[in-house]
Amino acid sequence: MRLYEVVFVAAPTLTNEELDSFIALLQGVVEGKNGKVLKVDNWGKKSLAYKIKRFRDGYYVVLTLEGDGAVIAELERRFRVTDHVIRFLSVRIDEDQKRSEKIKAARQKKASRRPGPAAHVEPAPEAAQL
Repeated sequence: MRLYEVVFVAAPTLTNEELDSFIALLQGVVEGKNGKVLKVDNWGKKSLAYKIKRFRDGYYVVLTLEGDGAVIAELERRFRVTDHVIRFLSVRIDEDQKRSEKIKAARQKKASRRPGPAAHVEPAPEAAQL
């Protein structure tokens, strides 16, 4: 199973109940394709950087899910045919997580080989000059 982040922007004309029911529908689709929704992050209504389909703002939602390519293909198909989704993006993140964990392990290994900070030694008092 692979990890994905799916971000979509829904039209600002939706009500909160309609948005919640659409998110629940997407969760059902993922579970129907033997996937698992790990996290749903609803960012709320945000302004867009530029107009998309005559909208200046939209509801941003991020889904973190576990599944295979069939899950993503079905979600993207539904995003394309749904009128109130104005943009979407699916990104596979498990490769990035593996890479960051590998870098983190290498840094920890390198730090463990490094000697600790030297004990601070007080300088001897200097003899008074005559």
